[in-house]
Amino acid sequence: MSYTDDNAKVIDRWVEQGWQWGTPISHDEYVRACNGDWNVVLTPLKPVPKEWFGDLKGKRVLGLASGGGQQMPVFAALGAECWVLDYSQKQLDSELLVSKREGYEIHTLKYDMTKPLPYESDFFDLIFHPVSNCYIEEVYPVWKECFRILKHGGRLLAGLDNGFNFLVTDEDESHITQYLPFDPLKNEEQRKLSESGDYGWQFSHTIEEQIGGQLKAGFRLLDVYEDTNGSGYLHDHGVPSFWATLSVKD
Repeated sequence: MSYTDDNAKVIDRWVEQGWQWGTPISHDEYVRACNGDWNVVLTPLKPVPKEWFGDLKGKRVLGLASGGGQQMPVFAALGAECWVLDYSQKQLDSELLVSKREGYEIHTLKYDMTKPLPYESDFFDLIFHPVSNCYIEEVYPVWKECFRILKHGGRLLAGLDNGFNFLVTDEDESHITQYLPFDPLKNEEQRKLSESGDYGWQFSHTIEEQIGGQLKAGFRLLDVYEDTNGSGYLHDHGVPSFWATLSVKD
């Protein structure tokens, strides 16, 4: 069994325990989105600028590792045709729960994004990829596949962990306890730490991998912003732990 299989089980368990990112939106939130009152996030706190999306009516949108019934229902309310790929069945169940409740169609697929994506080339208008590639070891293959399946002019919206969280693994986040890169598949100490906690298998990535990898895959970067954890010592001190990027396939 691969580390991604382990991660899928961990996330299923988190969802059952009430994980913040596994709680679907309410009916009232869906209705507000239908009426133009909506926000979604790629990172913990900052809403994604609405101009990053353009008009979604009739557009094909892929939620890449974006299950949970939080963003895709909003895009459906805005008139998009929605697909979602996730290796957590519980996250996909949340998507199906909301789509059935609200009466729209969504295409769900339980799948590991480290493998070649099972979609045609030049198929999607937009890919929404919130913070999730911290759960995979190699990110460049994902960027290459995103570039392939997007149409020309298509947009990639991605939430990215910048690695700071992997330095402070103590509960109060006040001391640097680790070093980068964080790779529990290659580092024995980090493997033991990962196995002793309820983290699953997580990996730090550099700016060369996260943003440079998008550029190498062929994307053009249009915009970027930083965000914090949303709570805790690093947040209280204004330390940015995440980036969000808007890139386009010319």
